[in-house]
Amino acid sequence: MQKQEFTITAYTENQIGLINRIAIMFSRRKINIESLNTSPSEIEGIHRFTIVINETEEVVRKLCRQIEKQVEVLKAYYNTNDEIVWQEMGLYKVPTDIIAEKVKVERLLREFGARAVVIRKDYTVFETTGHREEIERLIKALEPYHLIEFVRSARVAIIKDSHGFHTKLKEFEKEEPGEEVIENEFLDKREQVFTM
Repeated sequence: MQKQEFTITAYTENQIGLINRIAIMFSRRKINIESLNTSPSEIEGIHRFTIVINETEEVVRKLCRQIEKQVEVLKAYYNTNDEIVWQEMGLYKVPTDIIAEKVKVERLLREFGARAVVIRKDYTVFETTGHREEIERLIKALEPYHLIEFVRSARVAIIKDSHGFHTKLKEFEKEEPGEEVIENEFLDKREQVFTM
């Protein structure tokens, strides 16, 4: 089996230490994480991990099963790049005097779909979103103009053929309804509940 880029999406409760336990699963198997993003999901109280790795499908399938064994993880999916809509963001810091003298800012912005976020006397910061290759092309274009600093965000991705995790959660609740919780149910029966 050939290695390829996969995006793992895991829906989790937001618990301290979970990111560390998940990262350990990858390091034990000597798998490099290319990109890792955590954010709230469409469901209140549920977070979403987006993890990008280069590996075989068999290894990714096993990893997802391993991730799902964590108590706080509700579900983990894996997808190829063709099965998701994804973007990354890049920020580029360049000297304002050089960029103003040698490059038409408007042309640069149009050509790469970038926009100026900050313009100061000493530097200008550009922002662009797209696929990694598009972001790296702008790095190459800015290198001759003394690129001071660059940073790229982690991937954010949405699964194309998904009706959302919220829908799956609702379906599960219909099939396996949770027990009705009655707050302070035993408050007036203290002696019966707490006696030895």
